[in-house]
Amino acid sequence: MVGVAWMNAIVRLLCLLLALVMLAGCGRSTVVRRDRDGRPVSTQPISASSVLVQRGDTLYGIAFRAGQDYRDVARWNGIRPPYTIYPGQRLQLRGQAIVTRPSTRQPATVASNRKPAPAQTPPPPTARKPPPPPAQSSPPLPPSTAAKIPWRWPTQGVLIGRFVAGDNTRQGIDIAGSGGQAVVAAAAGTVVYSGSGLVGYGELVIIKHSDEWLSAYGHNRRRLVAEGAAVSAGQNIAEMGRTGASRDMLHFEIRRNGKPIDPLPLLPAQ
Repeated sequence: MVGVAWMNAIVRLLCLLLALVMLAGCGRSTVVRRDRDGRPVSTQPISASSVLVQRGDTLYGIAFRAGQDYRDVARWNGIRPPYTIYPGQRLQLRGQAIVTRPSTRQPATVASNRKPAPAQTPPPPTARKPPPPPAQSSPPLPPSTAAKIPWRWPTQGVLIGRFVAGDNTRQGIDIAGSGGQAVVAAAAGTVVYSGSGLVGYGELVIIKHSDEWLSAYGHNRRRLVAEGAAVSAGQNIAEMGRTGASRDMLHFEIRRNGKPIDPLPLLPAQ
């Protein structure tokens, strides 16, 4: 009898441990991103120092994938607005300091048979002008434009993935919903990317809100806006889908100067 009671206690303990493990697993939602053939893919940013432009690439898309500010990439490669790039072009993705060596050549001297001119008497010293008054300090820089952008939620649904700083697989938030439901612009801006060329994001739309801020909307079933289109806050830009994901959802990112930041503190409370 003692042996049977002991075995029953062990079985109950194992069942309790198994239940705890299952509850812990349910508390974390794992989103598996897949390519068009259903294979899991990584959304690791470009780590190379340069990239070869492919058909369909844009400067904004390449800078987004590299985690760089598009203005920096343009400056490093001597590209001016409207930031046109071409297939086969190689873009540098890291800034390189340009070092100018001081000239070691001395000015050439010319031989002459003429006698040297007599030394001239230096002019009397002139009174020094008083130094100019110190310049006024520069005005303080304006606050971040994030406070001026009225951010709004890009869709409705259940938050299943949160931003994790330093984790390349959690650079935004994931919102689960139904296929085909509306995805809207989180703020007014201009569409700078609309395509499926960024592996792991599926059908992707990127909107530029200012020189500093971008927002991205991934895994859409269908994109409703083209590059260059001006959009207003709340305007339908896509239909929710599962391209590049294992379920119907929206992957939403906000980037400042090319770097992903947590969208939740910028979005209105729900």
